[in-house]
Amino acid sequence: MGEEIRSTPVTSSRHRTAAVVLAGYCAFLQLYATQPLLPLLKQLYHATELAVSLTVTVPTLGVAISAPLVGLLADRVGRRPVIIWSAFLLSLTALVTATANTLPQLIFWRFWQGVFTPGVFSVTVAYIHDEWRGEGTGRTVAAYISGTVSGGFSCRMLSGLVAAHAPWQASFVVLGSLNLLLSVAIWMWLPRETAPHRPRPDTRLWVAVGGHLRNRQLLAAYLVGFCVLFSLVAEFTYITFHLAAAPYSLLPAALGSIFFVYLVGVAITPMSGRAIDHYGHRAALAVAIMMSTAGIGLTLSRPLWAIVLGLAVCSSGVFIAQASASAFVGTAAKDNRALAIGLYSTFYYLGGSIGAAAPGPFYSWGGWFACATFIAAVQVVTVLIALFFWKPVATESSNGVRSISV
Repeated sequence: MGEEIRSTPVTSSRHRTAAVVLAGYCAFLQLYATQPLLPLLKQLYHATELAVSLTVTVPTLGVAISAPLVGLLADRVGRRPVIIWSAFLLSLTALVTATANTLPQLIFWRFWQGVFTPGVFSVTVAYIHDEWRGEGTGRTVAAYISGTVSGGFSCRMLSGLVAAHAPWQASFVVLGSLNLLLSVAIWMWLPRETAPHRPRPDTRLWVAVGGHLRNRQLLAAYLVGFCVLFSLVAEFTYITFHLAAAPYSLLPAALGSIFFVYLVGVAITPMSGRAIDHYGHRAALAVAIMMSTAGIGLTLSRPLWAIVLGLAVCSSGVFIAQASASAFVGTAAKDNRALAIGLYSTFYYLGGSIGAAAPGPFYSWGGWFACATFIAAVQVVTVLIALFFWKPVATESSNGVRSISV
């Protein structure tokens, strides 16, 4: 298969864009599959909220561990092979997860799903920055993020729908099979790299990591990424317990359908790419986070329709913030770019891991109100970090024209 990958012909620009969007879709097609199943798993295995939330926490921890290693590998061997092999391995781990019969087994295989995710998620962003070379990068990253949003929606919706009519294991059979089909499409459509990505074969991992962490621009972006996914995972993990309880008493299929709100983000996020390119990363992120915080406030309403509207507004704001932060990292990193974005993924998914667990005591103590207040406070911190530490950075397009983004 290695020879087939190297001999794949260069595809059209349309196929190239479609391939990176599909890569984003695959990256999030399984990672949060258990979120609408948490009340079901709690009942089935007689476990606590914290115990079943490990099915969300552990895979995101796997992402955080493997992301910098995958980024370094992509800087050495190229982006395309890492993206393609990771997509196929994600398909395999989903199918193996379907064989789990106990909660520990499920958590074990979920960890490996997380390990293979950065090979698609973070490396594709590096691929975009290399191949688009600063010209329309914001729009392309936004289109890619819309793919991740679509994958995140399909992940939750399909798992909840399938679990309503079959054992929960069937959800991973469906998701793994779909992932496999899309992996073939990525392999066929993703062209070979044409731009140099400045690998540093003589640089040791910890030296390269230390260089990125000493870059205040990048470190601030990493902390923003941490807070962004913390907020999203915290909200959609604990809102399921809130909506599964009285007076709503929603079942897994209904909880899965809540994630239809992601489709709003699918429509809005690509449009935000123009704003990122025009107004800059910092301004786009500030507006997005303010929008997301307003959405959290709406979820404190009693009517179900108001809660759903709040989730739509909040998630859309988070997706725009993620597009802005991802684009900023790729612009601020001058070398070992895949490693830089891999480190961003580490912080991003550490935020997701902690976001699945840290709000638990708040929820146990004060219900959804206390949990939502805590999440809103984290989002305020997110905006402050970007406003104080993100500075203008220069980018250069393929025609040699330099521009400034903030």
